Amino acid sequence: MAPRTEHGHGAPDPLVDRFGRVHTDLRVSLTDRCNLRCTYCMPAEGLNWLPKAEVLTDDEIVRLVAVAVGRLGIRSIRLTGGEPLLRRGLPGLMARLAALGPDLSLTTNGIGLARTAAELKAAGLRRVNVSLDTLRPERYAAITRRDRIADVLAGLAAARAAGLDPVKINAVPVRGVNDDEILDLVEFAAGHGYRMRFIESMPLDAQGAWDRSTMVTADEMLEILGRRWTLVPVGRHGNAPAEEWRIAGTDTVIGVIASVTRPFCGGCDRVRLTADGQLRNCLFATEESDLRALLRGGADDAAVESAWRSTIARKGPGHAINSAGFVRPERPMSAIGG
Repeated sequence: MAPRTEHGHGAPDPLVDRFGRVHTDLRVSLTDRCNLRCTYCMPAEGLNWLPKAEVLTDDEIVRLVAVAVGRLGIRSIRLTGGEPLLRRGLPGLMARLAALGPDLSLTTNGIGLARTAAELKAAGLRRVNVSLDTLRPERYAAITRRDRIADVLAGLAAARAAGLDPVKINAVPVRGVNDDEILDLVEFAAGHGYRMRFIESMPLDAQGAWDRSTMVTADEMLEILGRRWTLVPVGRHGNAPAEEWRIAGTDTVIGVIASVTRPFCGGCDRVRLTADGQLRNCLFATEESDLRALLRGGADDAAVESAWRSTIARKGPGHAINSAGFVRPERPMSAIGG
């Protein structure tokens, strides 16, 4: 599809909201299903998964991404879930998306990565983020309710061997659960050539049990890190969510995503597409736009583009987690996509 502007040629008109933020990063959830049951994400019995008929098909995902890249100026696509590696035929879908030209990355729990990393790299995947909150097998089993840490470690190694770069590890420190492993996780990542990122916990669990008192803040994380190392500020790359620090005298870079205590909404360039084709202009949005209904109703690309632009035009100034009027979204993180 040729890039389009208002005049029909050249680069696409930017996807901009009423605050002047230009959106170039799309998160696409491939499934709401997951093979873990992390205590901070969902109940032990899991959730009511989407019926297959409600999930976007490969053709529908490719068409929406084609509109996003060709008509809206989206440059980066991050594939998420649930657990995206549970999507059947993922390498084939990855290759079709790569052919559209965006920068492709993936966020995963890593369990299926050992057997898929090389094939996904060959299909066009460039980078991967792997969730790993602990290095202790018994603690991993307690947090995830699954004894699969060996699979995750094998997946990390396979991703690096396949040439995915960088391989990032995402950890959510929770007070009294795994906050005593912050230094260990950094040393593990540095020793294996991975990049470590810590994320403040957010009120997006399915149970509604999030408690601010158990959230380890960015300042606390940096204080813990500073006990062992001298940290040199690197800053933030463009509109990336992570602030980064380098350990003095080394090439080791640590990222901290402070979504709650240091909101970065003013520079947000992200938009999200759920597995059932709902467009969200914010992770914490309480409204969605049904792009799946447009596709299945026979809408042309111009109509899809118009709906997309209207959704972004309604984006608010920020998530308001720290205000008295904050309202949690009805969907949990696993159903939204990270």
